[in-house]
Amino acid sequence: MKFKPYLLALAPFLLLILLFELLPLCSIIFKSFMEEGSGGFTFDNYINVFSKPIYRQAIINSITISIISAAVGIVVAFIGAKAAHNTESLMKRVFMSILNMTSNFAGVPLAFSFIILLGKTGVLVILAKALGIESMATFDIYSNNGLILIYIYFQIPLATLLLIPAFNALREEYREAAKILRANSFQYWIHVGLPILMPSLLSTFSVLFANSLVAYGTAYALLSGNASLLPIRISEMFVGDLTQRVELGSALSVVLLLLMALAFGANNMVTRKLRKDVQ
Repeated sequence: MKFKPYLLALAPFLLLILLFELLPLCSIIFKSFMEEGSGGFTFDNYINVFSKPIYRQAIINSITISIISAAVGIVVAFIGAKAAHNTESLMKRVFMSILNMTSNFAGVPLAFSFIILLGKTGVLVILAKALGIESMATFDIYSNNGLILIYIYFQIPLATLLLIPAFNALREEYREAAKILRANSFQYWIHVGLPILMPSLLSTFSVLFANSLVAYGTAYALLSGNASLLPIRISEMFVGDLTQRVELGSALSVVLLLLMALAFGANNMVTRKLRKDVQ
């Protein structure tokens, strides 16, 4: 086999993958089966993860918030992406610029912004009390509902950016053919538009699910250690003030990785089938 010198350019990237992805992953998996203190082989860490309510509830909360925020985010993003696809080039560039800016506005700054707006003495809360809008005046941002609202906020720009290119697959000929067959707009989207866009919608949903599942900074800044979420529970195992439970934290990390792998795996299977059906 002839040696190709340009392949040497891949060496730094392969080294980075080895040092910062493969080795840490293998270390986490190995430590998740180690007994605390003695270092022996055990399944107790995984038994604790799924048997103790504090960890089981964290998994349920993370999955629930991720599904809700991804579902709402993709519905709103679908409308925004469709509008951006149909608009003029100048307005589309302005819209894309706003999306790029807001998609990077997340983490601690986003949490503080919502606290200023919807905290106990937030601007919108004070205004709502003055106007007698009870639903906003009594809204508790420091809860799972508050987390869902914030997560939806940073999901929408990302989903819109991912969906805008997908609308290029809808050719004008498809709509014209549907009109010739006397199909109305609803029938066009049910039988033509959505089936074509469905692989992109599912792929975007899986990205949003994973994005919400691993989000840490926003939840920690809003609720500190009181947020019963999987990333928060994992961080507690590694940065505890008194003791660190690396083995249990590794087991929680593996569970998080498996949830993401299942989400992407299921998405790939369904997407592959849908693309075959469309073809």
